[in-house]
Amino acid sequence: MKDQAARLRELIYQNKSKPIIEKEAEKQAEKQARIICITSGKGGVGKTNFTLNLAIALSMQNKKVVIFDADLGLANIDVVLGAVPKYTLADVVNGKKELMDVMIPGPNGIKIISGGSGITALIDLTQEKLQYLIEKFQGINDYADIILIDTGAGLSTSVLSFALAAEEVVVVCTPEPTAITDAYAMIKTIGKREEGKKLKLLINRVESVNEGKVAFEKLKNACEKFLNVQIEKLGFLADDIVVSRAVKMQKPFILQYPNSLVSKNVEVIALKLINEYVKEEVSFTTKGFFHKVISLFR
Repeated sequence: MKDQAARLRELIYQNKSKPIIEKEAEKQAEKQARIICITSGKGGVGKTNFTLNLAIALSMQNKKVVIFDADLGLANIDVVLGAVPKYTLADVVNGKKELMDVMIPGPNGIKIISGGSGITALIDLTQEKLQYLIEKFQGINDYADIILIDTGAGLSTSVLSFALAAEEVVVVCTPEPTAITDAYAMIKTIGKREEGKKLKLLINRVESVNEGKVAFEKLKNACEKFLNVQIEKLGFLADDIVVSRAVKMQKPFILQYPNSLVSKNVEVIALKLINEYVKEEVSFTTKGFFHKVISLFR
């Protein structure tokens, strides 16, 4: 696992061992994309939808954002947007296309790279092909301010490899006991393999700020007590009817319903990622049933 993570880290970041001229080295040091892996212990918690809308919220803060869809064989980002890429990263590995050829434009200026079914080849690349891809990914590093890696769900080798390779990991879960249990298992596995990993928790589909806080504290306390692992609260997303409505329309909810509560939640989270001193939560003025009823009339 550690070898795979190290190889993926080399793939995503610049190859620092490669000899380059001094001026170029200084340029590389000045520009280094921030890489955030977004994952979950179980499927169906809204991870991919969150990733897409977060990318757009970050782009609204004048950040150049690239989403790397690393859910093996499942192009969920493409489905949410109603777009099917003609080429994937597999075509880059095979030397058929350049990386910029497989990077498709998304809403509000974001870019998306679909791994497709061929991404499994990244694990066992020859040194020659690995070096080739390292050089290609350097182009993204030069272009992007932030790279969001949207992994699959669960504890598969590929998911853990990306989580270990990234400097920051956001674990997405809901207040449901099964989701919290699976998120705990994910955090436990990551924590065992790499101490000091920056772990953040996003609680999705909460009916109130209090519900989100209770779920976070429950998981935080368990991680500290039994795992000796620290997790940071990234924020909460409201259980808002506009999310499913936007998914059916294959539109990002932050653009389709910019004044909705969940859109405001994502905006705050984006600001917190950019500026760690932002601590404000968006208040849930209505709760439960009444909140859902009001959402129907937005």
